[in-house]
Parts: sequence; structure tokens; C-alpha cells
Amino acid sequence: MLRKLFETNGDISSLVLRVMLGVVFFPHGFQKLLGWFGGDGYPATMAVFTQKMGIPAFLAFLAIMAESLGSLGLLTGFLTRISALGIATNMVVAIFMVHIHNGFFMNWFGNKTGEGFEYHLLAIAIALALIIRGGGRWSVDKLLAKKL
Repeated sequence: MLRKLFETNGDISSLVLRVMLGVVFFPHGFQKLLGWFGGDGYPATMAVFTQKMGIPAFLAFLAIMAESLGSLGLLTGFLTRISALGIATNMVVAIFMVHIHNGFFMNWFGNKTGEGFEYHLLAIAIALALIIRGGGRWSVDKLLAKKL
């Protein structure tokens, strides 16, 4: 079972999907965790998630870790499937807790009260491809699978 978690091939498309999803989520995650990229950092993010949004503290913690550590996992190809699952789960929750009432489309012209969920669907699709295929070329997972 452990081998299946790390198993992947030398697929370059998985590499591209993995790195790009990691690049996109790195700033989002580290805004929440460390306050980088104009974010508020861990204490303030936890307060918003738990007090304003009513998310249990443990689940709020997991969401922050999925975006921050998950992005690092994707960038390196370490625990790719778990990292992708965390991000996909975050995106599903974000759709239903925040974005679904804004409709499908992003707020391209600034005339809506919030953003739609089209971006989230793309992130979910990329994450699902990585869960199915693994990290691909130049991933730590590929190296670990060889050793197992």
C-alpha cells in the first residue's frame, strides 16, 4: 500500500500540473500560515476561520496546512497524492462555504460582491489528475517508489 502511495511514472504532464498547482497555492498557503504575500498570518486566519466562518479549529488548521505544506509537497513531488487531496478538499469546501452563491464566473469586472467558483473547479481537476497519476517526473515520490 505504501508503494502505491508513491508510485508514479516519468510523465512530464504530471510534473507540469504538480509544479503549477504548487506555484499557485504557495502564496495562498503562506499568506495564511506566515503572513507572507500580504496575508494576515496564522493567528488572524484561524480567528476568521473559527470565529467568523464557524469552522472547527482542527479543520481550520488542516485547511491552512493543506494549502501551505501541500504546496511544498507539490513543488517537490513529495506525498503528491496526499498534497493534491488536501488542496482538492479545500477547494470543494471553499466552493460550498464561500463561493457558490456568487455563481460560476470569477468577478472579472468587479461588479459582484464576491468571486465565483470556476477557478476552484480547475484546481480540483488538476488535483484529481495528480491523485490518479502521481507526481510524475522529477518527484521525490518517484525516488521513494524505486526504493520500496
